[in-house]
Amino acid sequence: MSSTYPHPLIAREGWPFVVIAAVAAVALSYAQWWVPAALAWICLLFIVQFFRDPPRIVPTQANIVISAADGKVVFVGKARDPFLDRDALKISVFMNVFNVHSNRSPVDGTIKNKWYHAGRFLNAALDKASVDNERNALHICTAEGVDVTCVQVAGLIARRILCYVGPGDALARGQRYGFIRFGSRLDVYLPPYATPKVAIGDAVYATTTILAQLD
Repeated sequence: MSSTYPHPLIAREGWPFVVIAAVAAVALSYAQWWVPAALAWICLLFIVQFFRDPPRIVPTQANIVISAADGKVVFVGKARDPFLDRDALKISVFMNVFNVHSNRSPVDGTIKNKWYHAGRFLNAALDKASVDNERNALHICTAEGVDVTCVQVAGLIARRILCYVGPGDALARGQRYGFIRFGSRLDVYLPPYATPKVAIGDAVYATTTILAQLD
């Protein structure tokens, strides 16, 4: 099945930026200010590619955890989940400015808690960004009682974390729940018995890539 999206292929978070850039490009072209107009059209193309948000096909296998973001895997291993105070398998995905920045739920479940921490804006590819940077975390509990922590982390350029859900909300696997603007990171903490299906350096895609198996 495919994710249900309340917008076309351009994320609604980008609509104001697209309109402003398009108006500027058209106005500068009409005025025949060709160099500024060319820069405005390039800016418009960048904005459109950044805010693209294509629907994805959701895998149907049982007991899997899917990627919540597009990007490159920068960490896979045992770590301490600072939100649930437990040992966990941590998988981190770094999103550069050319990746899709829409965030999707990694599992079916209900949100039990939500935390927001103001912080710094270090390079999100660094491991210390997980604890030093601005971040928003969700505790999602599946119907089987599996606890999953999904953390949006702001980056060096990203200065806006958007999360549209909270405690009590139900999420379907692959459902869109948030967005991070302009380069960021997403950490997922799983039970330590989970089996990773990706490795450091792998390119992953939100919804379609399987990150781990919950055996």
